[in-house]
This record gives sequence, structure tokens and C-alpha cells, in this order.
Amino acid sequence: MIKSFVPAYRKLLDRGELQARVAAAREMLRACVLCPRRCRVNRLEGKLGACSTGGEAVVSSYGPHFGEERPLVGSGGSGTIFLTNCNLDCIFCQNSDISHSGLGKEMRAEELAGMMLDLQQRGCHNINWVTPTHQMPQLLAALKIAAKNGLTLPIVYNCGGYESPEALRLLDGIVDIYMPDVKYGNSESAKRLSGAPAYWGYCKEALAEMHRQVGDLVLDKRGLARRGLLVRHLVLPHNLADTKTVMAFLASLSKDTYVNVLAQYHPCYRAEEIRELSRPLAQEEYQQAVKWAREAGLHRLDGQN
Repeated sequence: MIKSFVPAYRKLLDRGELQARVAAAREMLRACVLCPRRCRVNRLEGKLGACSTGGEAVVSSYGPHFGEERPLVGSGGSGTIFLTNCNLDCIFCQNSDISHSGLGKEMRAEELAGMMLDLQQRGCHNINWVTPTHQMPQLLAALKIAAKNGLTLPIVYNCGGYESPEALRLLDGIVDIYMPDVKYGNSESAKRLSGAPAYWGYCKEALAEMHRQVGDLVLDKRGLARRGLLVRHLVLPHNLADTKTVMAFLASLSKDTYVNVLAQYHPCYRAEEIRELSRPLAQEEYQQAVKWAREAGLHRLDGQN
């Protein structure tokens, strides 16, 4: 339990180090290496790589969200900002209008900072950046402005697990709660279903770095997350996500890893193109996934278990 809380980024702001991180992150856009795809296009000049996003932030929507994990929601909700586009190309994407159709509006850093401050004013417990990987520099620029204007909520980095080691290192001391959606325990499924080469290797490296930075999930006396790693894993039909491997790796990081085992898979977007994904998840498949998690020694399990 944490009795008092100061978000990580405020310490960097007070020491004058946050601006240096903002500048370093922006430089990554000049020949973009923000994710393992390493497209190396100059996004500051409006060139587009795999994520179809230029130099400005693009936001689909924002507001208090009460459907997130319990440690994030509390009574005031999680302050979600849904970023447009994605560095993954999941064939079963449940938010394809945002991630693949480009639904959203370009935002200046000042506007994005205003959203964060508005969410704080509305009583949210955290600022939840949803799909932030490809827009990390823009988010940091906005965070600096928001922090200077009184933002004190923890930052949740709600990503897909396909992360650049260099980018994650820039976030050390900025992000309070990492919430990766660990999609696969092997790279073959990742390439086939999400167009993401070498996913599992990068994901394991990312998880280890996230855990190094923030450790296991820590809750305050109200049960709200304040710092740490919170992992999501969507169980897929026919074990296409290789759940047993995922759980074994999470347990190797720490048996206190907080894991939400998700059962809500249903065919959407282009899932019908893959025979094994053309049906909903069976209850016995979900129960097996939970069993694998428990057998690995994980005990902080959220979801239907």
C-alpha cells in the first residue's frame, strides 16, 4: 500500500529533466524508430510509416472510462485518451474504426494537455493513454504542459506490447503504470494475425524493462493502482495466443505480476478470414488459460476466474 503519492513525471519536472526527455523523444520522429518496425520515415515532415501517423497527435476521443480494470476505475473512472491508429495490424481488432480507419482529429500539444487537465478536474484517478506507442513524443510534449499547469495524476501506458527498447528507456521516471496487452507468446501467431515480425522477442524485452522501471503493481488504501505493471492477455480460440508461454514468462518476472485474463474474444474486423478465429472463445478454453496462469504461480488474477 502507498500512503502518499507523487507521480513519477513530477519529480523529473521539478529537476528540469522532463524537457530533455521531450526533446529526445521528438528526435525519434525524425527517422522514426518508435516501435520495432523502425520505419525510419521523417514524421516531422509529415511522412507516414506503418502507423499512418505524422508529427501531430491524433485523438479519437477522451473521457472517464468505467470499463477498465478495477484498480484503475475506482469511483471516478480511468481518464482515457484514445489515440488514433496503431503500430499493430491485428486482424481481429475490436477497435478497428480507431486503429485502422483513422477515426480521429489532429491535436496540438496544448489541446492534448487540456484534455488531461479536464480529466483530472472531472475526478478521474489516472490519465490512461490508450495505444500510445506511435504517439509517445506528442504525448510527452503535452504531459510537460499539463504538469506545469497542475497535473498530478499517475500516467497509465496502455499499449500493445510491440515496443522499442529505446523508446521505453525514455519513459523511465515518467510512466507510473504500464498496462501492456500481451497478445502472443510466439512470433509466428503475431506475424500471421497482427503483421508484427519478431513480436514475442520484443514483447519479452519490453515486459522486463517495464517491470524494472515500476515493479509489481502497488495499490493505495482505496485499492487504486498507483505504480507498477498490470498485464492484459486476451485468450484466443485454439490457443493461438500461446497463453501458457505468456503466463510462464510473466511468472518468471514475478509471481506477484497482476494479470487480467480476458475472455471477451469474438470475431470482428477481418477475423472471419482466419478459420480458427471465426468463432467466439469457448468457456473451457478460458478456464484452461486461467489454469495455466495458476500453475505458473501467478495469483493476482483479474477477469472471470
